[in-house]
Amino acid sequence: MAPAPSPLPSDIQAAIDAIMRGQPPLVLFTTLARDPRLFSKFFSSGLLDRGHLSIREREIVIDRVTAACHAEYEWGVHVSAFADKAGLSDAQIESLTSGGADDNCWTDKERILIRLCDSLHDSCDIDDNLWNDLAGCHSAEAIMELLMLAGFYRTVSYLVNGLRLPLEPNARRFTDFRV
Repeated sequence: MAPAPSPLPSDIQAAIDAIMRGQPPLVLFTTLARDPRLFSKFFSSGLLDRGHLSIREREIVIDRVTAACHAEYEWGVHVSAFADKAGLSDAQIESLTSGGADDNCWTDKERILIRLCDSLHDSCDIDDNLWNDLAGCHSAEAIMELLMLAGFYRTVSYLVNGLRLPLEPNARRFTDFRV
């Protein structure tokens, strides 16, 4: 599916500019701009603001979910834009793409996040043991945010995969790691 033709409506362009901060717009955003209603719904659902999670926790979840969904487009955008800010090492990025919660590069609290992503990906549910582990280190509000974040990025994965968006030119690739 082709992106919306330029020029974009001023409100859509302003929303994209606010996110991109002087960088070229992502193909995902310009493609969603084909439908102002869907664009607005998508942009109002984002969870990249300061909420109940640290940037590191947020990026662990986003990178794990998008890797599990084979959404190289979104995974690459996030790893390129946020991995350094989140303090994720190459070993941790590789673990998020092809490793597991038991890899030595994670803290116990981070392992719980990876288990959460894997559980949601595999069964769309959380067992009681995982819930108790989550509740031991996150508030109820943070747990809700984690669930919404994982679900939102699964939706994003559906979009970027289903629309077969071309990879962004400066984004990381799965081939940088084992997938």
